[in-house]
Amino acid sequence: MKIEASTPEEYLEKIPEERKDAMTKLRSVILENLPEGFKETIIYNMIGYVVPHSLYPGGYHVTPELPLPFINIASQKNHIAVYHSGIYADDTLMKWFKTEYPKHVKTKLDMGKSCIRFRNPDHIPYELIGKLAGKMTPEEWIELYEKNIKS
Repeated sequence: MKIEASTPEEYLEKIPEERKDAMTKLRSVILENLPEGFKETIIYNMIGYVVPHSLYPGGYHVTPELPLPFINIASQKNHIAVYHSGIYADDTLMKWFKTEYPKHVKTKLDMGKSCIRFRNPDHIPYELIGKLAGKMTPEEWIELYEKNIKS
């Protein structure tokens, strides 16, 4: 599901009605917990939280004119997705998340490399996603990105 929007607010206006509350709450919990320095934007037709060029002028190595992505949230065709680049790059963070997840949700974790999928919006562990969003500063993400992904 591709949603054309130029702001997070416009994105939320355009998603299906049955997902608006969950996506709005997900956005809020990320914004409340995300360390200072990240910037909210629209990137890849999703709501994104990025390291802006003012902190990391090189941008994303694949597309340097874009800021360095960190977290994205999206209303996809069959699920709500949280993409967290730090989970993909940091085994310790991945292990922490996989250990914590069953303490918050009774359903099985549906996850790819960096994508956490929620087919039922009622099963989103907002508190856990908030903790995950707060686990890494922009500076820590830049260091990890340069060490594990960019090289």
